Amino acid sequence: MPDAISKPETFNKLRAGANAAFAMLAGIQLDVFTHLKAGSMTAEQLAAAMGVGSMRLRPLLYALVVAGLLTERDGQFSNTPEANQFLVKGEPSYIGDRHGAIANSFAVLVKAAESIRSGEPKAKLDFSNSPPEELERFLRNINPGTVLAAHALLDMVDFSSVRTVLDVGCGGGGFAIMLAKACPHIKAVGTDLPTVVPIAKKIVAEQGLTDRVEVIAVDVVNESLPRTYDAAVLRNFLQVLSADNAQKAVRNTAAALNPGGKIYIVGQVLDDSRTSPVEAVGFNLLFLNLFDEGESFTESEHRGWLADAGLVNIQRSNFLLKDGNGLITAQKPS
Repeated sequence: MPDAISKPETFNKLRAGANAAFAMLAGIQLDVFTHLKAGSMTAEQLAAAMGVGSMRLRPLLYALVVAGLLTERDGQFSNTPEANQFLVKGEPSYIGDRHGAIANSFAVLVKAAESIRSGEPKAKLDFSNSPPEELERFLRNINPGTVLAAHALLDMVDFSSVRTVLDVGCGGGGFAIMLAKACPHIKAVGTDLPTVVPIAKKIVAEQGLTDRVEVIAVDVVNESLPRTYDAAVLRNFLQVLSADNAQKAVRNTAAALNPGGKIYIVGQVLDDSRTSPVEAVGFNLLFLNLFDEGESFTESEHRGWLADAGLVNIQRSNFLLKDGNGLITAQKPS
């Protein structure tokens, strides 16, 4: 008989981790960290600056101390260095604008058991049939993460010789917009479903980039892509498809590359063990609630699709991008 365990340590750790995550979200939504940028404050001072009551704010502040995002000394609360860098509005590395997507993810994750019991996603994300307002809200919520992914890719890849980029499954256009802003010599074409294209065009126009970022409706799973491109980016796209459809999408994307052109797959990529990296494992819990067949696929699956499409020099980055995504690259023979 196995030795008795004195207490459920793993259970308690995971439960406390959820509390910390919800405290972080509330802190971002209330803009706690921006108010503390100038220096430490008591709960009463901070509540007055925020226009809320100190009685309800104080428990959140101590929860954020436990979470490692604030420090407290003699009743004075301060940001940690990490909170100052990433959670203060106006800082170049600010990531707090992703709170809408985070909140949506938390609401979706609690449906996992129900989705598994029923055999269907209980928070299904249907890009083809969602009301336009709901779809636009979702795309705008995820655009900050898309922009962060574009920044991360540009930190690792030299796009100086690239003139045309295809953004497959562009969503709100964040990736194409960021590439166009960072690389004035690039012209980008984003593709997505007919329901998504008007929203992406609207966001591109707001950024004043309609002359350099084009958005067109293409079903990349079943249709050939117009024109050819120096590079193609598939960011968080394959994982919304079945394995068969992902293979078709890679094949059609590869066909649209110029000789020597490269494909960049940015997203959650599982090791073949399916137990790491933890980000990809965790995202699969999200996907089972959102999509009929989508999931984080393994490195071997990606390599198989790319080789089937005739691409070479297939490489997986040894490091996650700064936004937590993985990166797989491949090239069309010259």
